[in-house]
Amino acid sequence: MAEIIVVTSGKGGVGKTTSSASIANGLARRGKKVAVIDFDVGLRNLDLIMGCERRVVYDFVNVVQGEASLRQALIKDKRFENLYVLAASQTRDKDALTTEGVEKVLKDLSDDGFEYIVCDSPAGIEKGAFLAMYFADRAIVVVNPEVSSVRDSDRILGLLSSKTRKAEAGERVQEHLLLTRYNPDRVGKGEMLSITDVEEVLGIKTLGVIPESPDVLDASNKGEPVILAGESNAGQAYDDAVARLLGEDRPMRFTQADKKGFFSKLFGG
Repeated sequence: MAEIIVVTSGKGGVGKTTSSASIANGLARRGKKVAVIDFDVGLRNLDLIMGCERRVVYDFVNVVQGEASLRQALIKDKRFENLYVLAASQTRDKDALTTEGVEKVLKDLSDDGFEYIVCDSPAGIEKGAFLAMYFADRAIVVVNPEVSSVRDSDRILGLLSSKTRKAEAGERVQEHLLLTRYNPDRVGKGEMLSITDVEEVLGIKTLGVIPESPDVLDASNKGEPVILAGESNAGQAYDDAVARLLGEDRPMRFTQADKKGFFSKLFGG
Protein backbone atom coordinates (compact mmCIF):
# COMPACT_ATOMS: atom_id res chain seq x y z
CA MET A 1 0.00 0.00 0.00
CA ALA A 2 1.25 3.45 -0.90
CA GLU A 3 1.50 6.04 1.86
CA ILE A 4 -0.42 9.15 0.86
CA ILE A 5 1.11 12.45 2.00
CA VAL A 6 -0.76 15.72 1.53
CA VAL A 7 1.25 18.96 1.54
CA THR A 8 -1.22 21.60 2.63
CA SER A 9 -1.71 25.05 4.20
CA GLY A 10 -4.43 27.55 4.87
CA LYS A 11 -2.69 30.42 3.13
CA GLY A 12 -1.37 30.74 -0.42
CA GLY A 13 2.23 31.56 -1.25
CA VAL A 14 3.85 29.78 1.70
CA GLY A 15 5.82 27.26 -0.36
CA LYS A 16 3.57 24.21 -0.71
CA THR A 17 4.50 23.36 -4.30
CA THR A 18 8.20 23.98 -3.65
CA SER A 19 7.91 21.68 -0.63
CA SER A 20 5.95 19.00 -2.51
CA ALA A 21 8.57 18.89 -5.25
CA SER A 22 11.49 18.73 -2.83
CA ILE A 23 9.88 16.08 -0.63
CA ALA A 24 9.03 13.92 -3.66
CA ASN A 25 12.60 14.26 -4.98
CA GLY A 26 14.06 13.53 -1.55
CA LEU A 27 12.04 10.32 -1.24
CA ALA A 28 12.95 9.25 -4.79
CA ARG A 29 16.63 9.95 -4.14
CA ARG A 30 16.40 7.44 -1.30
CA GLY A 31 15.16 4.78 -3.70
CA LYS A 32 11.42 5.07 -3.04
CA LYS A 33 8.95 4.85 -5.93
CA VAL A 34 7.10 8.17 -5.77
CA ALA A 35 4.26 9.92 -7.58
CA VAL A 36 3.60 13.62 -6.97
CA ILE A 37 0.18 14.99 -7.98
CA ASP A 38 -0.83 18.62 -8.55
CA PHE A 39 -4.35 19.17 -7.18
CA ASP A 40 -4.39 22.88 -8.04
CA VAL A 41 -6.79 22.63 -11.01
CA GLY A 42 -6.82 25.83 -13.07
CA LEU A 43 -3.35 27.04 -12.10
CA ARG A 44 -0.76 24.24 -12.39
CA ASN A 45 2.70 25.09 -11.08
CA LEU A 46 4.15 21.76 -9.98
CA ASP A 47 5.26 20.81 -13.50
CA LEU A 48 7.24 24.08 -13.74
CA ILE A 49 9.15 23.45 -10.51
CA MET A 50 9.74 19.82 -11.53
CA GLY A 51 11.05 20.99 -14.92
CA CYS A 52 8.62 18.98 -17.03
CA GLU A 53 6.10 21.63 -18.18
CA ARG A 54 6.77 21.00 -21.88
CA ARG A 55 6.08 17.31 -21.52
CA VAL A 56 2.50 17.61 -20.22
CA VAL A 57 0.10 16.03 -22.72
CA TYR A 58 -2.57 14.58 -20.45
CA ASP A 59 -3.32 15.77 -16.95
CA PHE A 60 -4.98 14.71 -13.68
CA VAL A 61 -8.46 15.76 -14.82
CA ASN A 62 -8.10 13.80 -18.09
CA VAL A 63 -7.46 10.66 -16.01
CA VAL A 64 -10.28 11.32 -13.53
CA GLN A 65 -12.72 11.97 -16.40
CA GLY A 66 -11.62 8.82 -18.26
CA GLU A 67 -10.16 10.76 -21.19
CA ALA A 68 -6.69 9.27 -20.75
CA SER A 69 -5.11 6.40 -18.86
CA LEU A 70 -2.93 6.95 -15.83
CA ARG A 71 0.08 5.60 -17.75
CA GLN A 72 -0.51 8.17 -20.51
CA ALA A 73 -0.67 11.06 -18.04
CA LEU A 74 2.22 10.20 -15.70
CA ILE A 75 5.43 12.04 -16.60
CA LYS A 76 8.65 10.25 -15.71
CA ASP A 77 11.20 12.51 -14.05
CA LYS A 78 14.44 13.02 -15.97
CA ARG A 79 16.59 12.76 -12.84
CA PHE A 80 15.06 9.79 -11.03
CA GLU A 81 13.54 6.84 -12.88
CA ASN A 82 11.38 6.03 -9.83
CA LEU A 83 9.72 9.49 -9.69
CA TYR A 84 6.60 10.48 -11.66
CA VAL A 85 4.56 13.68 -11.96
CA LEU A 86 0.81 13.97 -12.56
CA ALA A 87 0.13 17.55 -13.64
CA ALA A 88 -3.03 19.56 -12.97
CA SER A 89 -5.25 20.92 -15.72
CA GLN A 90 -5.00 24.61 -16.59
CA THR A 91 -8.25 24.73 -18.53
CA ARG A 92 -10.79 22.89 -16.38
CA ASP A 93 -12.96 23.94 -13.47
CA LYS A 94 -12.06 22.79 -9.96
CA ASP A 95 -15.28 20.74 -9.86
CA ALA A 96 -13.84 18.46 -12.57
CA LEU A 97 -12.23 16.40 -9.79
CA THR A 98 -14.49 13.89 -8.05
CA THR A 99 -14.02 11.88 -4.88
CA GLU A 100 -14.50 8.61 -6.76
CA GLY A 101 -12.12 9.64 -9.54
CA VAL A 102 -9.37 10.72 -7.15
CA GLU A 103 -9.78 7.52 -5.11
CA LYS A 104 -9.37 5.41 -8.26
CA VAL A 105 -6.21 7.24 -9.30
CA LEU A 106 -4.68 6.78 -5.82
CA LYS A 107 -5.64 3.09 -5.77
CA ASP A 108 -4.22 2.49 -9.25
CA LEU A 109 -0.94 4.14 -8.25
CA SER A 110 -0.76 1.99 -5.12
CA ASP A 111 -1.52 -1.16 -7.13
CA ASP A 112 1.24 -0.18 -9.55
CA GLY A 113 3.86 -0.38 -6.79
CA PHE A 114 4.19 3.25 -5.78
CA GLU A 115 5.38 3.54 -2.17
CA TYR A 116 4.61 7.24 -1.67
CA ILE A 117 2.04 9.54 -3.26
CA VAL A 118 2.65 13.23 -2.55
CA CYS A 119 -0.46 15.40 -3.03
CA ASP A 120 0.30 19.07 -3.68
CA SER A 121 -2.79 20.82 -2.36
CA PRO A 122 -4.12 24.22 -3.39
CA ALA A 123 -4.42 26.75 -0.58
CA GLY A 124 -7.56 27.11 1.49
CA ILE A 125 -10.56 24.87 1.87
CA GLU A 126 -12.12 24.62 -1.60
CA LYS A 127 -12.83 21.31 -3.34
CA GLY A 128 -9.32 20.62 -4.65
CA ALA A 129 -7.84 21.14 -1.18
CA PHE A 130 -10.50 18.91 0.40
CA LEU A 131 -9.84 16.09 -2.09
CA ALA A 132 -6.07 16.43 -1.65
CA MET A 133 -6.37 15.84 2.09
CA TYR A 134 -9.35 13.45 2.22
CA PHE A 135 -7.38 10.23 1.55
CA ALA A 136 -4.18 11.27 3.33
CA ASP A 137 -2.25 9.11 5.77
CA ARG A 138 0.02 12.00 6.67
CA ALA A 139 -0.23 15.77 6.34
CA ILE A 140 2.67 18.16 6.05
CA VAL A 141 1.29 21.56 7.03
CA VAL A 142 3.41 24.30 5.47
CA VAL A 143 3.51 27.48 7.54
CA ASN A 144 5.37 30.79 7.38
CA PRO A 145 6.29 32.12 10.84
CA GLU A 146 3.69 34.89 10.78
CA VAL A 147 0.34 35.23 12.55
CA SER A 148 -1.94 35.08 9.49
CA SER A 149 -0.29 31.92 8.14
CA VAL A 150 -0.45 30.20 11.52
CA ARG A 151 -4.10 31.16 12.05
CA ASP A 152 -5.14 29.84 8.64
CA SER A 153 -3.20 26.61 9.17
CA ASP A 154 -5.02 26.06 12.46
CA ARG A 155 -8.22 25.85 10.44
CA ILE A 156 -6.65 23.24 8.14
CA LEU A 157 -5.74 21.15 11.18
CA GLY A 158 -9.39 21.25 12.20
CA LEU A 159 -10.39 19.87 8.80
CA LEU A 160 -7.72 17.15 8.94
CA SER A 161 -9.12 15.96 12.25
CA SER A 162 -12.75 15.95 11.10
CA LYS A 163 -13.15 15.84 7.29
CA THR A 164 -10.81 13.05 6.16
CA ARG A 165 -11.40 9.35 5.56
CA LYS A 166 -9.25 8.53 8.59
CA ALA A 167 -11.34 10.89 10.74
CA GLU A 168 -14.52 9.17 9.56
CA ALA A 169 -13.01 5.85 10.67
CA GLY A 170 -12.13 7.26 14.11
CA GLU A 171 -8.42 7.53 13.29
CA ARG A 172 -6.07 10.49 12.88
CA VAL A 173 -4.02 11.74 9.99
CA GLN A 174 -0.41 12.01 11.18
CA GLU A 175 0.36 15.75 11.16
CA HIS A 176 3.75 17.41 10.68
CA LEU A 177 4.73 21.07 10.74
CA LEU A 178 7.04 22.43 8.03
CA LEU A 179 8.17 25.99 8.74
CA THR A 180 9.29 27.84 5.60
CA ARG A 181 11.03 31.19 5.03
CA TYR A 182 12.40 31.11 8.56
CA ASN A 183 14.79 33.91 9.45
CA PRO A 184 16.42 33.59 12.91
CA ASP A 185 17.59 37.23 12.88
CA ARG A 186 14.03 38.46 12.39
CA VAL A 187 12.77 36.04 15.06
CA GLY A 188 15.34 37.52 17.46
CA LYS A 189 14.01 41.02 16.71
CA GLY A 190 10.42 39.93 17.33
CA GLU A 191 9.46 40.37 13.67
CA MET A 192 8.67 36.66 13.18
CA LEU A 193 7.24 33.93 15.36
CA SER A 194 9.68 31.41 16.77
CA ILE A 195 9.49 27.64 16.19
CA THR A 196 8.20 27.21 19.75
CA ASP A 197 5.54 29.90 19.23
CA VAL A 198 4.17 28.14 16.13
CA GLU A 199 4.29 24.69 17.73
CA GLU A 200 2.40 25.94 20.77
CA VAL A 201 -0.36 27.56 18.70
CA LEU A 202 -0.84 24.63 16.31
CA GLY A 203 -0.08 21.81 18.73
CA ILE A 204 2.02 19.77 16.27
CA LYS A 205 5.71 18.98 16.11
CA THR A 206 8.12 20.41 13.57
CA LEU A 207 9.31 18.13 10.78
CA GLY A 208 11.61 20.72 9.27
CA VAL A 209 12.61 24.38 9.24
CA ILE A 210 13.46 25.81 5.83
CA PRO A 211 15.54 28.99 6.06
CA GLU A 212 14.65 32.06 4.03
CA SER A 213 16.89 31.83 0.97
CA PRO A 214 17.13 33.17 -2.61
CA ASP A 215 18.16 29.62 -3.61
CA VAL A 216 14.50 28.56 -3.47
CA LEU A 217 13.42 31.02 -6.18
CA ASP A 218 16.55 30.36 -8.25
CA ALA A 219 15.90 26.62 -8.20
CA SER A 220 12.22 27.08 -9.09
CA ASN A 221 13.13 29.28 -12.07
CA LYS A 222 15.50 26.56 -13.30
CA GLY A 223 12.85 23.84 -12.95
CA GLU A 224 14.95 22.02 -10.38
CA PRO A 225 13.65 21.40 -6.83
CA VAL A 226 15.87 23.17 -4.31
CA ILE A 227 16.55 19.92 -2.40
CA LEU A 228 18.85 18.98 -5.31
CA ALA A 229 20.98 22.10 -4.76
CA GLY A 230 23.43 20.42 -2.41
CA GLU A 231 25.26 23.59 -1.29
CA SER A 232 22.03 25.39 -0.41
CA ASN A 233 20.97 25.67 3.23
CA ALA A 234 17.33 25.42 2.12
CA GLY A 235 18.10 22.29 0.09
CA GLN A 236 19.88 20.69 3.04
CA ALA A 237 16.98 21.59 5.34
CA TYR A 238 14.52 19.86 2.99
CA ASP A 239 16.78 16.80 2.92
CA ASP A 240 16.76 16.77 6.73
CA ALA A 241 12.95 16.97 6.71
CA VAL A 242 12.68 13.98 4.34
CA ALA A 243 15.07 12.00 6.53
CA ARG A 244 12.90 12.72 9.59
CA LEU A 245 9.80 11.75 7.61
CA LEU A 246 11.41 8.35 7.11
CA GLY A 247 12.20 7.98 10.80
CA GLU A 248 15.80 9.23 10.95
CA ASP A 249 16.90 11.36 13.88
CA ARG A 250 18.53 14.55 12.66
CA PRO A 251 19.31 17.78 14.54
CA MET A 252 17.39 20.88 13.47
CA ARG A 253 19.76 23.14 11.54
CA PHE A 254 19.61 26.75 10.33
CA THR A 255 17.44 27.84 13.26
CA GLN A 256 19.92 30.06 15.12
CA ALA A 257 21.15 33.51 14.15
CA ASP A 258 24.83 33.71 13.23
CA LYS A 259 26.89 34.96 16.16
CA LYS A 260 28.81 38.09 15.24
CA GLY A 261 32.50 38.24 16.02
CA PHE A 262 34.19 41.02 17.97
CA PHE A 263 35.19 43.08 14.89
CA SER A 264 31.74 42.71 13.31
CA LYS A 265 30.16 44.12 16.45
CA LEU A 266 32.76 46.84 16.69
CA PHE A 267 32.32 48.04 13.11
CA GLY A 268 28.59 47.27 12.77
CA GLY A 269 29.09 44.41 10.27
